[in-house]
Amino acid sequence: MPLLAPPDPVPTVELTDDRWDAVVNRSTGPHDFLFAVRTTGIYCRPGCPARTPLRRNVIAVADPGAAELAGFRACRRCHPDAGLGTDGGEVDRARVVEACRAMDEAGGPVPVADLAVRTGWSPRHLQRRFAELTGTTPRAYGETVRAARLRPALRADGGVLDAAFTVGYGSVRAFYEQGAARLGMTPSAFAAGGRGERLLYAVTDLDLPVDRPADGPTNLGADPTGGSARLLVVVSFAGVVAVRLGPDGEALLAEVRAELPAAEFERADDALADVVGGLRRLAAGAAAPALPLDVRGTAFQARVWAALRRIPAGEVRSYAEVAVELGRPSAVRAVAGACARNPAALLTPCHRVLRSDGGLGGFRWGLAVKEELLAREAAAGHEDVPGPRPPR
Repeated sequence: MPLLAPPDPVPTVELTDDRWDAVVNRSTGPHDFLFAVRTTGIYCRPGCPARTPLRRNVIAVADPGAAELAGFRACRRCHPDAGLGTDGGEVDRARVVEACRAMDEAGGPVPVADLAVRTGWSPRHLQRRFAELTGTTPRAYGETVRAARLRPALRADGGVLDAAFTVGYGSVRAFYEQGAARLGMTPSAFAAGGRGERLLYAVTDLDLPVDRPADGPTNLGADPTGGSARLLVVVSFAGVVAVRLGPDGEALLAEVRAELPAAEFERADDALADVVGGLRRLAAGAAAPALPLDVRGTAFQARVWAALRRIPAGEVRSYAEVAVELGRPSAVRAVAGACARNPAALLTPCHRVLRSDGGLGGFRWGLAVKEELLAREAAAGHEDVPGPRPPR
């Protein structure tokens, strides 16, 4: 049978006697190599249960990326592309960090082919491992990097056009389409701290206890003695920007104003009556309309918040379960951090996430509120109902 010739040069490591013995003996311990068979075009772990190939047909490679770059495909019996244990995992993480560093240095997205060359992986393997280890794609990470540069560029002297080309957008159209999605408003509005953004808000009493938050910001005007809550909802023409809870409505509004210092805030209790009504239903544990959101966060935070909105009322998840759902089982603390930064209470139900031991964990607006919300939802039935749109 003719040998399959992988591309030249092949990124191999030396197939020493010790490494060959590991293949022959099907050693399952941690190893610093994989082996690839030129007659089949497949690469395997040393402990693969498949028939042992002839040594002359075998090459050793450092990791799955090197094997795939050389043209081999992963064995379906031993799944060598699933990781190499602790040592291999560290190598993979280092390569993903290198890809992130490349995008940080470039100030935005870098073609996957270029990242593959820099990391020594094939483009396909790079995208798979990047997603597994970061919970997002290289492209999404690069766009987040560019958005981070976009903010100070818009704040600096000069116009929107200067900022567009400074941060690497190829056209003004792409700048407005992608930049607005990252900023939550048009770039020109953000450049002025939200100037030109008309935000409506309403403040109302809410039948919920209020205590000092056990985890998260402590400047929400929380009253350690308890009392009735105040609810603030802020709405743009695209959706709900913020929902905040606390005993002092003015303090809650000041917090949002600080985030968008030049936006135009207009109180509109009557116009937002339907929105407030929906939030009241959620606070009571009842079914409520689905309202569009216009929240701003990182790519990972957005994925966490979306996962929270998939948790049915009356059910709970642990931080660890949410991390697993996102394909990031080790990112439990990052999930908890995203919950703590949730800008839209009730609509993004971070109160439905608990510690793995069943404890309440933290809650930005106080554990008494979290406990009460869970109790109300557990006691209520839920049906989806159509909801109002923000006013236009």
